[in-house]
Amino acid sequence: MSKIKINHPDRADFITGAFSDGVVIDGFLFVSGQASVDFKTSRFVLGTIEEETHLTLQNIKAVVEAAGATMDDVVKCTSHLSDINDFDRYNEVYAQYFTGVRPARTTVQSVMGKGIKVEIDCIVKLPG
Repeated sequence: MSKIKINHPDRADFITGAFSDGVVIDGFLFVSGQASVDFKTSRFVLGTIEEETHLTLQNIKAVVEAAGATMDDVVKCTSHLSDINDFDRYNEVYAQYFTGVRPARTTVQSVMGKGIKVEIDCIVKLPG
């Protein structure tokens, strides 16, 4: 049972951290919590809940695709919102990324740093 590290394809070489963007093991991809980060500069891109949700899910999609899967293969998401009152606006953007059988999901309000409004992690069943 060896683990395989998956990086966001735009991750700059100078970015380090005590985590992997994604880890593949036993046919599953575990994607670390993603936020509205520009991976080329390693800076958060702050904006409206809609803008941050969109960029966060684009980052997830990039990691998922780097592992050879699609957003249709996502089976579980956990979402953290800095303000649960943003739920409806966040959910409207989130729904655009998943069709058919949508992933199981937990959404909670959390205290988050750097002024971000949303962070999402997910579990993916890899095809094949």
